[in-house]
Amino acid sequence: MKKIFGRPKSLTSEKTIYCPGCGHGIAHRLVAEVVDELKIREKTIGIAPVGCAVLAYDYWNFDVTEAAHGRPPAVATGIKRVHPGKVVFTYQGDGDLAAIGTAEIIHSANRGENITVIFINNAVYGMTKGQMAPTTILGQKTTTTRAGRNSQLDGYPIKVCELLSSLEGVVYLERVALDSVPHILKAKQAIKKAFRNQLEQKGFSLVEVLSACPTTWGLSPQESLTWIKEKMIPVFPLGVVKDKA
Repeated sequence: MKKIFGRPKSLTSEKTIYCPGCGHGIAHRLVAEVVDELKIREKTIGIAPVGCAVLAYDYWNFDVTEAAHGRPPAVATGIKRVHPGKVVFTYQGDGDLAAIGTAEIIHSANRGENITVIFINNAVYGMTKGQMAPTTILGQKTTTTRAGRNSQLDGYPIKVCELLSSLEGVVYLERVALDSVPHILKAKQAIKKAFRNQLEQKGFSLVEVLSACPTTWGLSPQESLTWIKEKMIPVFPLGVVKDKA
């Protein structure tokens, strides 16, 4: 019998500890599949920060290093400049990239560093019990916005792709989602393009991934997929935001 599906070589057999319905597992697999298909596993280096994203090193079967909260783009810059032949990427959540790491992501993008960024946006701080994140949408209830995010008190959700699109150093920005099979397949295509841009020395690429966090959203896994479709996507429209490649 012909084998048509199996675990990517870039994905370990470690049992996941993510919450049921969490999107990280899907995102991890997409990255692993892309790394295998591009045949770059032996020269890939991932950078994982603080937050649920830090657990990625347990599941990827290639080199992964940790970075202080918000600092993966700075670490990636250093590694890539010392080892320009390596494929270097960061894997960051919204609290990490769009809050404490705002300066790092903006300046790395502005410099046009030849790295790849996988940005997981679940609109909340997942690991620390569900506080409001920079990407929390208006009206969304969190542990620090009990009545829902209020623009007058809390400001507006930050749209990272749109924010970075004005920077000359940015080559490619795309927003994808993990709420359905067609969208997951498109997410993989975007991730592969972002890695190819690096391999072709084109510069800075970022893929924003709308992902579920059922536990802190207080929803079932199935309800979370619907929430992405009905609540998140209207605020964070899917598609290519910038493509100079």
